[in-house]
Amino acid sequence: MKIEKINKKKNNQYQVILSDNTSLSFYDDTIIKFNLLSKKEFDKKKLEEIIAYNSNLDAYYSALKFIKTKLRTKKEIEEKLKKLGYKKEVIEKTIKKLENQKYLNDEIYIKSYIADQVNLSLKGPNKIIYELEKLGFKKEKIDEYLEEYSEELWEERVKKIIQKRIKTNHNYSKVFLQNKLRGELNNLGYDNKLINSNIANMDYQDNKDILIKEIMKAKKKYSKKYQGRELEFKIKNYLYSKGFNIDVNIDDYMA
Repeated sequence: MKIEKINKKKNNQYQVILSDNTSLSFYDDTIIKFNLLSKKEFDKKKLEEIIAYNSNLDAYYSALKFIKTKLRTKKEIEEKLKKLGYKKEVIEKTIKKLENQKYLNDEIYIKSYIADQVNLSLKGPNKIIYELEKLGFKKEKIDEYLEEYSEELWEERVKKIIQKRIKTNHNYSKVFLQNKLRGELNNLGYDNKLINSNIANMDYQDNKDILIKEIMKAKKKYSKKYQGRELEFKIKNYLYSKGFNIDVNIDDYMA
């Protein structure tokens, strides 16, 4: 096999044209390592070695480009390189090289990820653990770094979320808002014991105007078909579905 022509391209790459008109793209590292500017002829076995070496370089530079935008995990890089079509052995060599060069560091990644979620989101510890596990980290390792954050911090965050929701949700009954908060806080990854203790102590009273509005809405809906005790039962059932106290004397609100 003979090199007929070498053209300089962008991004430290060269176009190499062989005697059979095959056109290959090699990095300058490959050109230098195999002395391709001087040594113009080689056999098929050597060509395969050159291509394999360049493929490893290509995977490495692709991984570096991927890392450049943000910190990445080993799993993310493996999936990215697999998606780009690199072979398993090439991916393994690339990962090992990145680890040796300290581009992949579990401790830095986990610490940085937790700090970002604490400072920039409302997520609780369970959600953070779940997301990091999806990224390929072990729970034991995640717990080790989460221990740096106190229980008081998580409780303060829960209280702030509850207070914020109280200020913006006066149209809900207390029971309805409590259930809504339980669902939200659970989805955010807070411990159920922490959620329940703070929700049980939340300072929130049912809005009398909203209660009257709901009673009148129910009365309008059911009074065409029901009267007396049956109507009262239907209205109370409706209020119960909305989370209001059904022990209220409806007559007080229906005059």
